[in-house]
Amino acid sequence: MIQKKLLFVCLGNICRSPAAEAVMIGKLKKAGKDQHVICDSAGTIGFHSGAQADLRMRKQAQRRGYAVTSISRKVKADPDFDRFDMIIGMDDQNVKDLYALTRSPEHHQKIFRMTDFSSQLSYNYIPDPYYGDAADFELVLDLLEDACEGLLKYLEKEVN
Repeated sequence: MIQKKLLFVCLGNICRSPAAEAVMIGKLKKAGKDQHVICDSAGTIGFHSGAQADLRMRKQAQRRGYAVTSISRKVKADPDFDRFDMIIGMDDQNVKDLYALTRSPEHHQKIFRMTDFSSQLSYNYIPDPYYGDAADFELVLDLLEDACEGLLKYLEKEVN
């Protein structure tokens, strides 16, 4: 039985948010909670809609055992804020853009920043690796693994 629905959001939905989705799915499967939580990802812009995630991110994630398979799409205020329990932005601008889409205080309460769940690494946001090199993609995956572990602990209170 599905108990939580998570939407991970970055700018273009080709690097950070699809990687967050893949990492979280991996963590959920490992914990035996994948039947209780749905994960998806989207971008605040639709420039890459219909495209696969960045090849560099897919390769780096695959090396760690994560399958980044999502197809880019833009956040849609009405269906997404009604469908998902938690909408998780990768950086402050993503969070600000998400707040601009909300229609009610209930929707505001669904918005989180990915690093709100970090426990080991002290970053305030997940940096965009798009214009960087392999080390930047590795850093993003390090940060996402840490934050997804924290998110899993947060969800374990509510997901059986």
